[in-house]
Amino acid sequence: MQTDEVLSLLKDVADEVINPRFRALAAGEVHEKRPGDLVTDADREAEVLINAALTAAYPDATILGEETFAGDQDLIHRYAAAEHAFTVDPVDGTKNFVHGSKDHAVMVSETVRGEAVRAWIWQPQHELAFVAERGAGTWRHDADGSRRLTVPTPPEGGLRGRTSRRKWIGRALDGLEPMTLTWVSCGIDYPKLVEGEADYIVYAKASPWDHVPGSLLLSEAGGMLGTTAGQAYSPRDLTPPGLVAAGSPTAFEDVCRALASSDHLH
Repeated sequence: MQTDEVLSLLKDVADEVINPRFRALAAGEVHEKRPGDLVTDADREAEVLINAALTAAYPDATILGEETFAGDQDLIHRYAAAEHAFTVDPVDGTKNFVHGSKDHAVMVSETVRGEAVRAWIWQPQHELAFVAERGAGTWRHDADGSRRLTVPTPPEGGLRGRTSRRKWIGRALDGLEPMTLTWVSCGIDYPKLVEGEADYIVYAKASPWDHVPGSLLLSEAGGMLGTTAGQAYSPRDLTPPGLVAAGSPTAFEDVCRALASSDHLH
């Protein structure tokens, strides 16, 4: 499938099964995979449709969908070993979606031999798309057209950080400003980071469907995603200790150094 065809697929699926349920979910359409981990009928139906289209186009590719993985734990290992694979996050930011927040997204990434080569993020309620191709840059598509994105230079006065670790909110890494909460959706977080609304984000969890799309958006725009131990991120690394997304390699190094010396953060 051409890059624009995949984006059209995500838009069509959102129009068919996600958008009609926005702020209109019935009680029976919201479920818990485990305590506090929500899934909706929109998540499940969207993933089925996206997976079917990708499988038809790429019958030999391994498709790692968040909801499919919930019922097939070995799928993530088949994905990590695959020559050609896709990740699918049908509604990234499900809690936001359930609570009526526009901050949710549909995300897909493509990997070849363990490297991200294409990535798509569609924010249906914001009507914004972010697409990246290895070697071809990161692009924002909206009603006004398309433009290539480059992470802007951080403002003077120190790096502005966010974190998904709620117990870290308000705490400061050594030498940096106190962190605030992310937008609670990687499909919102990474575009915000690429567009300069934060300078770094510290993540506690690192599921491929959450981070592979954003990793390519970030790297193609001049930023960097790596582990809290200072290593570059790999889509095949299934159990990193945590992740740091930063607007530049220098900012990444500064944050990792601050993490290493901030003994009060656990």
